[in-house]
Amino acid sequence: MVKKVIENMPDKTEAVRNWFSQGGQAYARFRPHYPAELAAYLASVVPDNCLAVDVGCGNGQLTQLIAEHFNAVIGLDPSADQIANARLHERITYHCASAEKMPVPGGTVNLVTAAQAAHWFNLPDFYNEVHRIAAPGCVVALISYGVLSLGPGLDERFRTFYHQEIGPWWPPERALVDAGYATLDFPFNEVAAPPLEISLEWTFNDFMGYVSTWSAVRNAQEAGHTEAVLRFADEIFRMWGGESARRCIRWPIAMRIGRV
Repeated sequence: MVKKVIENMPDKTEAVRNWFSQGGQAYARFRPHYPAELAAYLASVVPDNCLAVDVGCGNGQLTQLIAEHFNAVIGLDPSADQIANARLHERITYHCASAEKMPVPGGTVNLVTAAQAAHWFNLPDFYNEVHRIAAPGCVVALISYGVLSLGPGLDERFRTFYHQEIGPWWPPERALVDAGYATLDFPFNEVAAPPLEISLEWTFNDFMGYVSTWSAVRNAQEAGHTEAVLRFADEIFRMWGGESARRCIRWPIAMRIGRV
């Protein structure tokens, strides 16, 4: 049990450090994977499938899926740690680069994606770059996934933790994600997006590994406020149904899709 693991450690904060010290490896292992249907849909709305650029690609979760539909894909992320943990693919080239200054030739790109990343961008500069690199008919897609659902019995406890206990530690940009990017300026000819979701079966350790990647949890950890996380982990474990039990977890996918 979580409580026993923590009690066996000399300092309770050490349990948190163990969960939250994996950097890009944690993102690669614990961040939810997008469904293949998402990449298939994006490929279906572009006029050509020569080149796609995934901006803020992280470890390449969406980048990999896009590569199944395009001749070449460029993955960009400003974090060297994320790029070091990115999944290799024969049609993907990764670069450590920002959304505001992309090492991509002008007028060459058929699809630009940004998954769970656009809220960190300087949007005017990013949009200028999108216009610069876009080939005729290029599609741009800002993608995010919302607050997860753990299902009956766990949702209420989770949402109290998310909104009230760890809520004060979320950066202001998180509100943009929770709104599905609906409030972002989006100066493109918008296309209606189909309803999609992420659905995974996770153990308790998978779930807490994901929680460890949250910026709010990391902010609380750095400030020395780990009590709420430890209390939540202990309580949700007792509600989970055992260490090997798997729970179906769902995230709604939100998209802003437009033609340049």
